[in-house]
Amino acid sequence: MNESKTPHEIARETLKRLVRGHVPPTPANYQACYNEIAGLPNVAPFPEQPLRQIAHELTTRDPEQIRQLQNLDQAIGRCSWQGVQESLLAFIAGCCGSVREVGGESALPPELAVRLTHFIESVRPALGDENLQIGELFADLLAVLHEMPVDVPKLQGLLADCQHLIRFAAEEQGEIKAALLKLLHLIIGNIGELSLDDSWLKGQVDGLLTVVAPPLTLRHLDEMGRRLRDVMVKQGEAKQRSVEAQEEMRKMLAAFVERLAAMNASSVSFQGKVEQSARQIAGVKRVEDLAPLLDEVVAATRGMVEETAYSRQELQSLQDKVQATEAELVQLHLELDNASLLARHDPLTDALNRKGLDEALAREIAGMRRKDSPLSLCLLDVDNFKKLNDRFGHDVGDGALVHLAKVARANMRPSDTLARYGGEEFVILMPDTSLDDGIEAMVRLQRELTKAFFLSGNEKILITFSAGVAQLQAGESGADAIRRADRAMYLAKRAGKNRVMGG
Repeated sequence: MNESKTPHEIARETLKRLVRGHVPPTPANYQACYNEIAGLPNVAPFPEQPLRQIAHELTTRDPEQIRQLQNLDQAIGRCSWQGVQESLLAFIAGCCGSVREVGGESALPPELAVRLTHFIESVRPALGDENLQIGELFADLLAVLHEMPVDVPKLQGLLADCQHLIRFAAEEQGEIKAALLKLLHLIIGNIGELSLDDSWLKGQVDGLLTVVAPPLTLRHLDEMGRRLRDVMVKQGEAKQRSVEAQEEMRKMLAAFVERLAAMNASSVSFQGKVEQSARQIAGVKRVEDLAPLLDEVVAATRGMVEETAYSRQELQSLQDKVQATEAELVQLHLELDNASLLARHDPLTDALNRKGLDEALAREIAGMRRKDSPLSLCLLDVDNFKKLNDRFGHDVGDGALVHLAKVARANMRPSDTLARYGGEEFVILMPDTSLDDGIEAMVRLQRELTKAFFLSGNEKILITFSAGVAQLQAGESGADAIRRADRAMYLAKRAGKNRVMGG
């Protein structure tokens, strides 16, 4: 690590470099830039897709191997290197139990040796190049697998050695990831504290803190990155227009001062002419000499009136421009605030995200206690969502969630709040609603959802959900009420799904 700089200095330089390079401040970009400045290795992400492809190609011969493949799938979903290793070792042990005899020696089936080779070649880059011992062991493993027939006892010994080293490396990577996340949270939180006056920036900071909360997924990070880029573009445009509007205000103020000066000069000139005419009138001896002097006074007065009228029109025009510019500045600040709100919304369904839900829940609880009125909340979970994804794909699954959110919003009151709690779970806040009324509202939503079929191509898909409803009790926190609603939702699932239960 770069010993000449403190972590605080490295973090500050990282942020400056991201700004200079116009690089979005996503966790992945921040980690890569920070590691580069600090001289730390940039840990590769967990290779979920290649591992799933390899697992998909493995052939099972008995129920035990089927079970180990299921364990492997779950371990990949948890991004657990230890689980992947244990599942594969158990799977290989099952294969070794059914090895063929080749020339009097036991050997692995050639197709399994090829797949193991592909697996090792896919896993190797994810562990980095720092641990030379792992690299040497992997090279030995590949050499054994390339021999025909494969020396099974030697392979088993090398795999056992690799298991311990890979487990240690995986634990170290997990610790590095946790430390980087902690550092990222600290820096992002510090930026938010230093920028309290800029509510639009605070909204982005809150959104970043939400998205970098474990468990991390590339999908969520990509969605947040796209959303932040959109917000940053809108903020750049609004800020540029704000600077232009302020410059226009400065020019209009200068013109206003110049016009006042001109009016003052005209007034002084008029006063001088009137005083001169008065002295001349005082010395007039004949009536016929009075007419030209009166004409001069009338002409000067008419000129002063015209000048005053013109100045009044100009000042009115300046006032109108100032008011229009002020209104535009107010609108620009509203746009910045609205852009910031995007960081509090789920980019897929446009419902509130967890951060937005926390803020809305705190607001509703404060209102409930102030008015001494009931507040109910519902936690609903889409039924059989995994089967829907497996059958039709994730795009259709995403479309189903968007459809559910749309139907829910169409049947909610303006005072109700919809938030995506995570995955296929949503929370609905219902102020001024008792437990019984909340249950009844969710049953009505279930009926409406049954009428509004979701279309995937030409196929109609019925979407249902199980829900738990809880009424906030005196002195209870929002998190406790959500836990009670979650338990009630679980009971609804156990009772047959597509049900609503109170908690």
